[in-house]
Amino acid sequence: MNVSVTTVSKGLLVQCLGLKQGERFLVVADDVKKTLGEAVWQAGRELGAEAMLMVMQEREKSGQEPPTAVSEAMKNADVVICITEHSLTHTKARKEAAAAGVRLATMPGITEDMFLEGAVAADYTKVKALTEKVTQLLSDAQRVRIEKDGKSFSFSIESRPGVPSTGVYLNPGESGNLPSGEAFIAPVEGSAEGEIFIDGSISGIGKVDEPVLLTVKEGRIVATTGADGDKLLQILGTGDGRMLGEFGIGTNDKARITGVVLEDEKVYGTIHVAFGSNNTFGGTIAAGVHIDCVVKSPDVYLDDKKIMEKGNLLV
Repeated sequence: MNVSVTTVSKGLLVQCLGLKQGERFLVVADDVKKTLGEAVWQAGRELGAEAMLMVMQEREKSGQEPPTAVSEAMKNADVVICITEHSLTHTKARKEAAAAGVRLATMPGITEDMFLEGAVAADYTKVKALTEKVTQLLSDAQRVRIEKDGKSFSFSIESRPGVPSTGVYLNPGESGNLPSGEAFIAPVEGSAEGEIFIDGSISGIGKVDEPVLLTVKEGRIVATTGADGDKLLQILGTGDGRMLGEFGIGTNDKARITGVVLEDEKVYGTIHVAFGSNNTFGGTIAAGVHIDCVVKSPDVYLDDKKIMEKGNLLV
């Protein structure tokens, strides 16, 4: 068991999730992340919580539901951390646990390096303040336009609520990623049009070798370029997985592009678009898959007002 990860985890559990002595603390891990899960479970034990560890088979893709036994256990804990290869963030299990009052953090694809370096080391007071400011901008806007390398991509976010992922989940029902730092929103389904270069990373694939051009019509990917584009389409399938489901802006100045989207999508100076499910945060798509695609240093406009210039937030 990694003592360093356990030590860092104790700080995270107290600062970001407010774990208290005697609380029911559940770590959900899979086969791939079992060792890290054990280290975080040990941290909970050392803090005096009623610590439990459940290890399930690795899911096939992000957004796929965990087994029913895991879902039920999540709803009956006080604090839950999900340390898995593929994301449980956009699942019914996470949504129902939060609705039951659980404080919950998901850490899909987390690595030992990410525990000890990068986004975990951020000043989360600062991250929280910037995240909430950007979230309000999204909530108040009606339309997004992204410009990069001569390509334009736009969509409606009218009447959709922005969602803050601050990394601080101290109140009942609060949940999000750890490490964190992003403001995101569910675009209006079917409204997206245009082209966008993905030059950061793609969840389930990693860092892209060369920029992938996505062409979107009526909200759905209709064409991609390169081998990574082909892989993306295979992961998304032929149904609603190809619909634009999320737009997000990174707000963590310590995060790095590592090839693991959990950290990549939090990098200050990036935005991400995701395809597939968004029914857990204000949209209507339930596709059983949710794949994030990270873009470095774009220009971003909200209702034709520039809020990001080559990755620099103008707020």
